[in-house]
Amino acid sequence: MTIKTVALDIGETLVRDDRYWASWADWLDVPRHTLSALVGAVVAHGRDNADAVRLLRPGIDIAAEYAAREAAGRGEHLDETDLYSDVRPALTRLRELGVRVVIAGNQTPKAGELLRALDLPADLVVMSGEWGVAKPAPEFFARVAEAAEASPYETVYVGDHPANDVFPARAAGLRTAHLRRGPWGYYWADAPDVRAAADWNVSSLSELTVIVGE
Repeated sequence: MTIKTVALDIGETLVRDDRYWASWADWLDVPRHTLSALVGAVVAHGRDNADAVRLLRPGIDIAAEYAAREAAGRGEHLDETDLYSDVRPALTRLRELGVRVVIAGNQTPKAGELLRALDLPADLVVMSGEWGVAKPAPEFFARVAEAAEASPYETVYVGDHPANDVFPARAAGLRTAHLRRGPWGYYWADAPDVRAAADWNVSSLSELTVIVGE
């Protein structure tokens, strides 16, 4: 078996979500721990993580609030400190091994601009907001397969969230690696259905170089 392309999720795979949720808590004027706890609660129930914000502000128009934050200069921000420490070394090594690296996740166009500005060792960085389709929609993974420039069986999609990453990627015919990182990764790390659906279960992106070399 040859893996020619590694495609990666973004939130809690490459980038820590600390800043993202902290900024929402500050904007809503609630303790950061309160929002973090609510995110954990909705995740455990299999709900959209944005429901944590909706619990705090019933009826909130999240898109409108996002625009208001941007207008107030309190919108999205990413810098080197948001990356997990294994990101650059692992992606660099993958490319040295001749692997195509694609970064594709559920993010806004603004996040795409910020992530590309970090000049990560990747062949393509693209967001769901730029494609106009988001995970777990099959169309998203069809776009991933197209961007991979390799057959689905020669492509592995890496992510922490079973419902958004592992299950739909596998349904699309891609190989899958479940990353034990972040609340979703840790919470479902040993779930039998996740273990069965993932071709690999990893705790660090550095393990991907071993997979590629198998």
